Amino acid sequence: MLHWAAVFFVIALIAAVFGFGGIAASAVGIAKILFLVFLVLAVVSLLVGRRAPL
Repeated sequence: MLHWAAVFFVIALIAAVFGFGGIAASAVGIAKILFLVFLVLAVVSLLVGRRAPL
């Protein structure tokens, strides 16, 4: 998930350099969403993995 967020961020940077503002804005939006999903899943995984054994 984090990999795809980084990929979309790089796409946004390249699009911004070449002047494609709409494509850059879309790619940044996708990258933000994927990064937030990654953070939520990482926190949930951390909390679930640290449960006390039964």
